[in-house]
Amino acid sequence: MIIMDTGATQEQIDRVIAEIKGHGLRADISRGEFRTVIGIVGDERKVDFAHLEALPGVKEVLSIEVPYKLISREYSKFIDGDKKHRVVKVGNVSIGGDEPVFIAGPCAVESKEQLFRIAEEAKQAGAHILRGGVFKPRSSVHSFQGLGAGGGEEALEWMREAGKKFDMPVVTEVRGEAQVDIVAQYVDILQIGARNMYNQDLLIKAARKGKPILFKRNFGAGIEEFLSFAEYIAAEGNRDIILCERGIIPIGKGRSYTRYTLDLAAVPAIQKETYLPVIVDPSHATGRRDLVFSMSCAAVAAGANGLMVEVHYNPEEALVDGQQSITPDALKDVIRACREIRKQVHGGKG
Repeated sequence: MIIMDTGATQEQIDRVIAEIKGHGLRADISRGEFRTVIGIVGDERKVDFAHLEALPGVKEVLSIEVPYKLISREYSKFIDGDKKHRVVKVGNVSIGGDEPVFIAGPCAVESKEQLFRIAEEAKQAGAHILRGGVFKPRSSVHSFQGLGAGGGEEALEWMREAGKKFDMPVVTEVRGEAQVDIVAQYVDILQIGARNMYNQDLLIKAARKGKPILFKRNFGAGIEEFLSFAEYIAAEGNRDIILCERGIIPIGKGRSYTRYTLDLAAVPAIQKETYLPVIVDPSHATGRRDLVFSMSCAAVAAGANGLMVEVHYNPEEALVDGQQSITPDALKDVIRACREIRKQVHGGKG
């Protein structure tokens, strides 16, 4: 990390950037209110840091040891000071501010009527953002693959139309590189699911669209690994990253009572490492609708900046993940309780 003097000229900044690029590396340039900070993206072993520090306009060169440098708190404090979170703004919704944000909708879009009914009822319950699966990653080829399996563009049009009608930004998962361009035309947030956390090419292509990325932790990934892959998005100049904890593989023998183990300790642990907002998906983490309320409350108490909840007006008839979907009435109870918990525990607006 190269910290420029307060009075560094553009010519001096350009010279530092040229030195970095001369080694085949990339320069991440962040301009704060009082100074410019330049991060090095790539294998820095061939860089002569003593030479960089001696260049005109350079105040100091600091080494950041963690592999997720660009999203680390250590890096950001030289640009933005000690801001608690980065606020990702999507339309009129701010993710990472004082108020918890609620993302809700069906696991899979089944029809236009189904999507619009759920969108309307989720909005009435207090949700801010509409989610809906168009391209579904499934464990079995014989399972419903989502309407995206037949092209998907019509369902994406429904998502955009529902978002406009009910004044809600929309998010859907991008399952592969081939879908990035088409999905980005219709939605406000691109979701990278747990199975694709390690897909570097997908992360890079999605990041370059310049839209916020909802990035889910893989069920077998440690926190450092999770943040290291989020760095691929930041390295493309896209800092609008919403991290999502959605449960990890259970440890131990015998019967598993939940789909995954919701790692709530990951929320404050991640927030100590990075300035990015962190949300929780209690639906996938538990796999049980009867646990969504309690785990949602616990997540907000742990400091989560929001929730992502699967909602269906008739969960028993849902084509995908009905067992973990709650009704709009239940969502209303979740939101009411979580807002109160936020006020009591963290002193926010609720």
